Amino acid sequence: MNIRSKFEKYVILKKNKIKISNKDIKKGDIFLALKGKNIHGSKFIQSSIKKGAKFCVTDNVKFANNKKVVFIENIIHYLISLAKIKRKLYNGKVIGITGSAGKTTLKETLAFFLNKNYTISYSQKSYNNELGVLISLLNLDLKSSYSIFEIGTNNFGEISHLTKIVKPSEIFITNIQSTHLENFRTKNNIAKEKSDIFKINYNNQKRKLYINPVNKSEKLIYSKAKKEKHLKIICVNDDLKNFFIKKIVKKSTCYEVTLKISKKVICLKFKFFTMFRLINLLFCYAFFSENALKTETITKYHKYLKPVEGRGLTHQVLFNNNKINIIDESYNANPDTMYQSCEYFNNLPKDNNKKILILGNMNELGEDSDKIHLKLLKHIDKLSFKTIILCGEFMQRSIKKLNNPRNEYFYLEDKNKIMNFLKKKVHNNDTILIKCSNDTAVNKFTKELLKKGNIV
Repeated sequence: MNIRSKFEKYVILKKNKIKISNKDIKKGDIFLALKGKNIHGSKFIQSSIKKGAKFCVTDNVKFANNKKVVFIENIIHYLISLAKIKRKLYNGKVIGITGSAGKTTLKETLAFFLNKNYTISYSQKSYNNELGVLISLLNLDLKSSYSIFEIGTNNFGEISHLTKIVKPSEIFITNIQSTHLENFRTKNNIAKEKSDIFKINYNNQKRKLYINPVNKSEKLIYSKAKKEKHLKIICVNDDLKNFFIKKIVKKSTCYEVTLKISKKVICLKFKFFTMFRLINLLFCYAFFSENALKTETITKYHKYLKPVEGRGLTHQVLFNNNKINIIDESYNANPDTMYQSCEYFNNLPKDNNKKILILGNMNELGEDSDKIHLKLLKHIDKLSFKTIILCGEFMQRSIKKLNNPRNEYFYLEDKNKIMNFLKKKVHNNDTILIKCSNDTAVNKFTKELLKKGNIV
């Protein structure tokens, strides 16, 4: 048996072995030595082997004769063919999650509940592009009962391509929001792209679609889904259907949320909540109910759920000898999630004079980027915070056009200036909410802040 055959057999039979970072390599792992922005992964092949990598895969011909290296001219094409083979061998239920925002949070939430009683496989981090989906499929545990995949897109044709590989039978579309407008131009175009996940042309395994159709673009998806044969549509938070929020009552110490789940009435208590997290719970209740699983699992364990890193996770940090709270929403941002986060922060039961809001650019919004950022700042100015720090060229141009602002705004051009500013401004028990798109100056600042600050 040659090395490629050995490698293929190993990948098919094993789980969670493929890694794309040399730092993550452990004994028995597989290192994908891919070409990066600045460096080729083949530079780390020898060190990966020393760390115990069983195989390395590269397109660098210099390593073609190494006994532990699989040389492949086109790695992505090869991984696609291998992923399709593994998918055909899998007999568990395949769940696909797409949408403009909230894919990772819903994936982690659903995995949290399913993991209580079942063996599951699910994509790590936010692996929702082509490479991420392929790695997730190749890391699949063939013995698992359920597998969950994020399926993302930032251009036309990507959902259909990934759907043909994953072929999910249970499909969630979280929402349609103003993301990647540079390429898609309109939310209706995004809706059409996301709809490919349940179309028979690309997915002959589709059985159920879970959706919360609120805006016009989400209702467009609903109308397209109704035309599909052999697809059951489960709408959540529609009081004419089976899964919805019946009422929310504010008590002195908590919120009581009453849900209608099929014929059951379920009452949950929260110190504080966000609507999208409640919708995620409804999605999970709907999935459990539709698949005859014990919904009591969700009722019992929901209070132990934590936000995902970069998507609302709160860190207690000792910064400059002050104990502060950092609400990290720095993974990504679009206009809808920006509004949600700022409203949430404003309504948080805490003295507004102890709240510092740090906002970075929202990227990939196309030609209306400046207008969208200015509209956001006008909305935020109706709220109240101790200090608002802005960073990024869109924020810089927008703040100049904000007339007679009520709040105190500071434009700071890079992460070092933000850090120095906070050292002077932050006091004990302050809370900082950080929201921005990925790979912005504010995103990089957040990572540095959480490294420098001592986690309490």
